[in-house]
Amino acid sequence: MLVGVSSFANLSTKLNGQGVLIAEVDRFFPSSKHCSCCGFIHEAMPLNIRDLTCPECSTHHDRDINAAKNIRTVGLARFVLGATGSGIAS
Repeated sequence: MLVGVSSFANLSTKLNGQGVLIAEVDRFFPSSKHCSCCGFIHEAMPLNIRDLTCPECSTHHDRDINAAKNIRTVGLARFVLGATGSGIAS
C-alpha cells in the first residue's frame, strides 16, 4: 500500500507518539530483485515473474516474500546501525 506524503506524516506522528519507530525505504530500492540471502541483484525482471531462483546462491524465492525480507533488513539497518542509505550491504 502506498501512503501519500501528508498521510505518511500524520501516521508517522501518531505512531512516534506511541513509541513506534518508522523507517522509510526509498521507493526505487530494488527489493524484489535483490536476493535476500546473498545480495545478488537481478538486472531485469518483469512483474509477471512471481518466483525466482538466484543464479549466485541457488536459493528459491517467492518474489513478495523476498521483497519483504529486504525491506525489513533495510529498516532494521537504519535503526540498529544508524545507516542512512537505502541499500543493503552484501
